[in-house]
Amino acid sequence: MDTLESQLLDIIKTNTEVFEVLKLSETLNLPNWYVGAGCITQSVWNTLHDFPIAQSILDIDLVFYDSERLNRAYEEEIRKEIKAKSKGLSLEIDVVNEAGVHLWYEGKFGIKIDPYTSTEDAISSWPSTATSIGVNLKDGKFIVYAPFGLDDLFNLIVRPNKKLIPREVFEKKAARWKAHWPKLKVMGWDD
Repeated sequence: MDTLESQLLDIIKTNTEVFEVLKLSETLNLPNWYVGAGCITQSVWNTLHDFPIAQSILDIDLVFYDSERLNRAYEEEIRKEIKAKSKGLSLEIDVVNEAGVHLWYEGKFGIKIDPYTSTEDAISSWPSTATSIGVNLKDGKFIVYAPFGLDDLFNLIVRPNKKLIPREVFEKKAARWKAHWPKLKVMGWDD
């Protein structure tokens, strides 16, 4: 395991809510699942800013890929199950079956997308190189999926991932992140 991955896992373990959701998610037998995006990235940013570990984290994203169950009600069942099994999570749980995102994405964001082929395919399209990260637990062992590596994350660099996100959406997200984590270095769309 490389040094940055080891540091990432140490940080995740200190965020008790994220770590609890990881452990609970392992028991659900969801196909191709990860906890990822903001709750992972922002735990690192909080640590590097010497902020409380959960400061400014809005929710915990649990994503999976199940092409047989493409309804939002199934996602809600999973969310409720995690909340019921948890020890009183204060953060919201956002559960998304990445196999069905193409069915609602255009209605929400105005962009038609092709179906993802896996959860990793979806993570690879998330807004920035620093937020395109998923963590899984399998048989008690961590699996980290970070298609752009972890350097930008630990160097506090926010670089757009232009695979899917429109410029204006990235810039809005980056401005919000910078307001919460002032040491971030936001790279411009054309950098």
